[in-house]
Amino acid sequence: MNSNNPDRVTFRKKPQQERSIQRVDAILTVAAALIAEKGISAMKMTELAAVAAIPIGSVYQYFPDKAAIVRALLERHAGLVQQKVEESFAAVTSLEHAIELACGMIDWYYREFRSDPAYLGVWLGTEIDKDILQLNIAHSGRVADIFLESVRPFLPAESRIDLKARTQLFSHLIGASVRFAVMSDDGMARRMLHEWKQVIRVTLLAEPAP
Repeated sequence: MNSNNPDRVTFRKKPQQERSIQRVDAILTVAAALIAEKGISAMKMTELAAVAAIPIGSVYQYFPDKAAIVRALLERHAGLVQQKVEESFAAVTSLEHAIELACGMIDWYYREFRSDPAYLGVWLGTEIDKDILQLNIAHSGRVADIFLESVRPFLPAESRIDLKARTQLFSHLIGASVRFAVMSDDGMARRMLHEWKQVIRVTLLAEPAP
């Protein structure tokens, strides 16, 4: 699944009517279950159509290939994360408050997706397809921008932090750390995330050395 064509991972046809929306939802629900069971590479479009009880032509009517399905599932996950981040950072009162909210988001992120077996398969799909990887990077950027705007009013005027670069980096690293934790034993995952949160508290908004 490699190309440099972002349009390849979009809907071939946007569902408009209620029946079409329900059909797309059914396709994505079955796809998520199959990905959770066997992974993206092993999921076949014909199998997906059979399990969803939808003609294969109807599946291709909306999704030109598996990459488009992965994109749709990724956007569902990303939308949930972005909504939670926006809600959490809507009323930041200080830099310390923002950092604790970020640590709380890590705990939420882990709990939410540890219980979602399709999550890991979908996100791993971002690592094997350049177009979808770019979508993941864009998602990390949107999350970073939400955090950036929430803390900018509290930064001292003399701050030397390159906040745009740092929040972009930390946003991506937080997503990667949670995915690593989801793949790990629950006990070790919680220990690792605890240590990661200590790192964030010390470094996320620390001024650079002179």
